[in-house]
Amino acid sequence: MKNLRDQMAAGEMVRVVGMGRLMHHNIIQIIGFQGGFDGLWFDIEHGSASVEQIEIACLAAKAHGMDTFVRVAPTDYATVTRCYESGASGVMAAQINTAEQAEQFVQWSKFYPRGNRGLNVGGVDGRFATVPVAEFCETTNREHFVAIQIETLDSLNAVDDIVAIDGVDMLFVGPSDLSQALGMPGDFMNEKCVDAVRKVGEACRRHNKPWGAVTISPQHAAMMVEHGCLMLSPTSDAKLVNLGIQAVKSQYAEYFK
Repeated sequence: MKNLRDQMAAGEMVRVVGMGRLMHHNIIQIIGFQGGFDGLWFDIEHGSASVEQIEIACLAAKAHGMDTFVRVAPTDYATVTRCYESGASGVMAAQINTAEQAEQFVQWSKFYPRGNRGLNVGGVDGRFATVPVAEFCETTNREHFVAIQIETLDSLNAVDDIVAIDGVDMLFVGPSDLSQALGMPGDFMNEKCVDAVRKVGEACRRHNKPWGAVTISPQHAAMMVEHGCLMLSPTSDAKLVNLGIQAVKSQYAEYFK
């Protein structure tokens, strides 16, 4: 299985699915059997998946060669470490406003000497206490990744300082919240929103770090890619179900009059 961060570091574009409302291992397996997606991200900022659900979801994804990361509210260090201990390769902080907040999130995610993550080898990432402590710290510091969302005005204004932080591996644009912060909720191709995306892309290019985004449409995705986006999140579990229902109703239109 390829790590999403490593793929982007090699200049490869990756495609991911967001999950939070219908985070079931069978849906993950269906996505895996269909092919084409490199990873999944699990939303526990808006959702409420348990540790066990994340563990099972990560197992199902890995069985199909897909990497995983988890979006969390940056409110407590224990949630961050539980995501890694459940088998996720990365953790993404939502609603970050300042470089200081981003730095704290990195410290929650990394062991000594970079951070102060709670040290416990008993999780999936420690192979259930079968990895020596020093090796565990070195390996996870190197292989796990941290993503920071840019979706507020403060984070947009501080984007250069945020992406420059050692340990911030990538940025991720949240277009809905960002459009709201810019006073244009839902107007994703508005000039202000496009300018914000351009600013994120330029900051990442200066610091040689990748960035990703939720994409709303093919046109929106093309705009993101034009500004350097390497991770596209074009759909979610709920959208997949809705699109499937719409496709069936369209295919059997004469029976849904």
